[in-house]
Amino acid sequence: LELCHRLDKETSGAIVVAKTRKALVRMHDLMKEGGVEKHYRLLVKGDWVNERQHAQFPLERYLLPSGERRVRVSADGMRAHTIFTLLARLGAVSYLDAELKTGRTHQIRVHAAELGFPLAGDDKYGDFAFNRELAQGVLGAPLKRMFLHARRLVFMHPVSGEPLKIEAPLPAECRTLL
Repeated sequence: LELCHRLDKETSGAIVVAKTRKALVRMHDLMKEGGVEKHYRLLVKGDWVNERQHAQFPLERYLLPSGERRVRVSADGMRAHTIFTLLARLGAVSYLDAELKTGRTHQIRVHAAELGFPLAGDDKYGDFAFNRELAQGVLGAPLKRMFLHARRLVFMHPVSGEPLKIEAPLPAECRTLL
């Protein structure tokens, strides 16, 4: 068994594992060609403005002096495209769907922060004071993780060609907060 893709450390949700080398190689090709529809659910700080918004900021990876990997918006970066759709306005936060059109490291997190809406609980690109308040239960229930969840993957099976839709329900901690 081999992982076909990865999720950030604190991201929950659906992930695809290949049983054969043939399926793995074809799955990688599908992902490179945009043949996998990827939807995430996220909670951001702030009152999201648009019902649907495209973020197309190029992203560049870099290292901090400590050796930690980070990503920033940069004209020298690689093309990245995220489509954000508002699901609910919830006072101090907004609940969104993010559809990835490309699959760059930390793409959703950096795009949302660049738009002025950091992810709830994001310890790299988020609002650190707000994250402390979230952990203490400012929204009614404590959130001690990043609110980013790989909700749905849709693609054709890499060997049989059968259409597949893989969905993962929100973790209890996220459901409780909502």
